[in-house]
Amino acid sequence: MRARLALAGIALLLAAVLTGLGVWQVERRAWKLALIERVEARLAAPAVSAPPRARWAAITADDAYARVTATGTWRAAPPVFTQAVTDIGAGYWVLSPLATAQGTILVNRGFVPTDDRRTIAAPVGPARVTGLLRVTEPDGGFLRDNDPGDDRWYSRDTAAIARARRLGPVAPYFIDAEAVPGAAWPRGGLTVVRFRNNHLVYALTWFALSAMMAYFAWRIARARGDGEAG
Repeated sequence: MRARLALAGIALLLAAVLTGLGVWQVERRAWKLALIERVEARLAAPAVSAPPRARWAAITADDAYARVTATGTWRAAPPVFTQAVTDIGAGYWVLSPLATAQGTILVNRGFVPTDDRRTIAAPVGPARVTGLLRVTEPDGGFLRDNDPGDDRWYSRDTAAIARARRLGPVAPYFIDAEAVPGAAWPRGGLTVVRFRNNHLVYALTWFALSAMMAYFAWRIARARGDGEAG
């Protein structure tokens, strides 16, 4: 009897935990839908000036994908090639520093296929760049860490790139440049804005498992009652 009671209690506890996980997924789904709505609004909005240096410390992931414009002069520094896979194949993103009145901002000038990497040179002269604000990526990419010593980059870590190229302070974000009609490599405008939203499926799964645990507890309790009645 005590064993059955303990088993029923464990099943009810699991049902409560699984219900909590389901509720959490419902809340995550609401958050994700709100995020998607905000990003879509930013993508459709006119470009604004890139965040000034006074705001750099306040930049967070919530600022990502805003359309921004920066005006300045390209700094003399070799391009940084970070590994990339796009809809047109594998290759590299090409990053170059743009000196603006607010400080240096790294610009992802676009994508270049692996075979064309050697054709890319550092840009020179004044420039006006419009594109999407992207937050720095310090955690590496492609399941690999950046190796600045060998100039191997798997993510766009602005601080690490600034140290490797001796650029001094740079913005904690970079700009994914928009496509320029008729331009050769690097090709801009290939940013993929896509958010996985499987939270409803996860929520239904947790709720279903919770119902199963609750039913299991009820069956155990009923079997105990039937036994006592006999």
